[in-house]
Amino acid sequence: MKVTFCTDLDKSVVVANCEKRGWVQVGPEDEWNVYWAGTQTCRSLFSVDSGYRMSDNQIINHFPNHYEISRKDLLVKNIKRYRRDLEKEGNILAERWDSKYLHLDFIPVTFVLPADYNMFVEEYRKAPQSTWIMKPCGKSQGLGIFLINKLSKLKRWSREANKNPLQPQLSRECYVISRYINNPLLIGGKKFDLRLYVIVTSFRPLKAYQFKLGFCRFCTVKYDTSVAELDNMFVHLTNVAVQKHGDEYNSLHGGKLSVQNLRLHLESTRGKETTEKLFDEISWLIIHSLKAVQPVMATDRHCFECYGYDIIIDNKLKPWLIEVNASPSLTSTTANDRILKHKLIDNILSLVLPPSGHPDVRWNKIVAPETLGDFELLIDEDLVNQEDGCSDRHNNKSNYRWK
Repeated sequence: MKVTFCTDLDKSVVVANCEKRGWVQVGPEDEWNVYWAGTQTCRSLFSVDSGYRMSDNQIINHFPNHYEISRKDLLVKNIKRYRRDLEKEGNILAERWDSKYLHLDFIPVTFVLPADYNMFVEEYRKAPQSTWIMKPCGKSQGLGIFLINKLSKLKRWSREANKNPLQPQLSRECYVISRYINNPLLIGGKKFDLRLYVIVTSFRPLKAYQFKLGFCRFCTVKYDTSVAELDNMFVHLTNVAVQKHGDEYNSLHGGKLSVQNLRLHLESTRGKETTEKLFDEISWLIIHSLKAVQPVMATDRHCFECYGYDIIIDNKLKPWLIEVNASPSLTSTTANDRILKHKLIDNILSLVLPPSGHPDVRWNKIVAPETLGDFELLIDEDLVNQEDGCSDRHNNKSNYRWK
């Protein structure tokens, strides 16, 4: 029996990988087994009005409410709730020192506007010289982002948004405002962030894997904290959608560096042990960001999801979670990009299918090590629970990165 697939994304990397497996492409109204859909399609499919019910041999690449982690305001809200819940339980993970979380301090201080405006002003006045970054909650690719270092600038923006009759949606649009990481780790004097891919095959129990072949995205202009450069997005925003319009953009390497080369650079400049600690902390923050949304995610056995994590490392080698994308770009800007994204999709399809190669939601989603490809297991709560029940194996960490 042939596997059929459907996609509404005009991305050859998805179609090529499916056809390479001998799968047959069909339309959304036909009988499909695998649907690689856009987030809007997925929302429509899962809506109460659609009345669509998936069969046991169908899987789709988004969870119904994926936005709980990918919308900037909801991510912050869920992480704050997660911390509070752990504090109520007396969990050591929520331990604080001088009001800061010792273990769960992996997102910058953030407020949602307009709801948290008064709380933001209170925090701002503690350090009036600090810089903050404003981001619209529902946009991507650097759209609508700007930096402020004066409260008057925020008030001016608010007035302009409210009085603009041509764009009334601006006054209703939700923004997050975060303390700007003004001491980023620099390479060649330039700021960069990490784009890492994480696939979740289940939220309850949590099963997550990280792709080893992520990359760094660099700014094209050297980092400069002066007020004169505050509005220069080529200095501050790493998004390729922004940087490709700069005069210094190099289309050959696309302003990207592989994670493997970053590791080598850090090992040679900061030492192997320090580098390992950094990457362990990155795994830690990924797992706990997923645990933070776990209680509110509508888990569905038909679903899997590939998230694009954006992480900034500061000059003390502390990683900060900036945002999570539910539809990380599959567009290739360089030859290496094309190879990476082709391998990413290929490995994802191997990981979400049972050994038979045919979608089956009755499968327990425990993946054999030889099927992982370039993914590594972050956590599988099924396997963790199995090991917790076997005292002679309690030190074996092969089935998860962090408990």
